[in-house]
Amino acid sequence: MTGMDAHGTDLKKDLDATLRARGELGEEYESALVDSFLEKVEQRIDSTIDRRVRRQLAEQQMATARGARSPRATDSFGERFGFGIVSLVLAIPLSAIGAGTAHLPGLLVSWAGIVGVNVVQAARGNPGLFGGRRRDRGSARTDDDWQD
Repeated sequence: MTGMDAHGTDLKKDLDATLRARGELGEEYESALVDSFLEKVEQRIDSTIDRRVRRQLAEQQMATARGARSPRATDSFGERFGFGIVSLVLAIPLSAIGAGTAHLPGLLVSWAGIVGVNVVQAARGNPGLFGGRRRDRGSARTDDDWQD
């Protein structure tokens, strides 16, 4: 019997016991019996959620310890290409608005913003792109690091 089957069987036994107790005690104790049963169900749900959260945290810590990137941090080529296309399409009206309101300085500011957004997007996808330290270089340890 698996863990989920055992929990389902235990809850079914608790429900049967609650219904038998209601039959013996009468309707005046019905709300107390229902509250007691619901409290047991809530405790089971809380323990299941706690167990799942602990497992997920442990998996994230193991991935971090291994130096793996989070799944959301890895962008596919299509996402990067799409972002570039969207930024260029939006550059047309932004350039027109900037040049129309403030002439050359407005145009330069709008293009500085467009370039800035694309630089941030590129740096987010590749942390070592602009001369920053990469995680794999800094995480290499020698035996001397662990000695007192």
